[in-house]
Amino acid sequence: MPDEQMANAGGQPPTAPTAPSPAARPLDTIDRSILRMLQNDGRASIRSVAERVHVSRANAYARINRLIDDGVIRGFSALVDQERAGQGASAYITLKIVQNSWRTVRKQLTTLPGATHIALVSGDFDVLLLVHTKDNRELRELVLTRIQSIPEVLSTRTLLVFEETDLGPERE
Repeated sequence: MPDEQMANAGGQPPTAPTAPSPAARPLDTIDRSILRMLQNDGRASIRSVAERVHVSRANAYARINRLIDDGVIRGFSALVDQERAGQGASAYITLKIVQNSWRTVRKQLTTLPGATHIALVSGDFDVLLLVHTKDNRELRELVLTRIQSIPEVLSTRTLLVFEETDLGPERE
């Protein structure tokens, strides 16, 4: 990791470990401050992080690496305005799936264009999927052709998003 830039190449989170990871160490006030800073600006330099939390650059660097190694920080990415990026239609799609098919369904959903968040949930449906598409026609194609063709998907419901507000760590 370069000394002055925090963003990793490609902004991709590290691959999931194959063995269970050890329990993370407790976070102290400085760790939490570092996390808040990086959530607000993933490109913050080591120098600026160190200055803002009042530790040496070496200490800040070691703490950030520990947070990465412990899996607390899963990666660095850009916040995208989907509409300005040409993705004018957003929707949450709820899915009811065949019992015990979560891993199979999740694997197929991760390949969908525009899928940005997938969650296994409890309640009236099993999966909540957030997608961004160019327009409603593309959204319709995604739901009716791609998602509903997955054999383990029993039913879907599409909830159009009219407006979004991202809530970051600093809501002041």
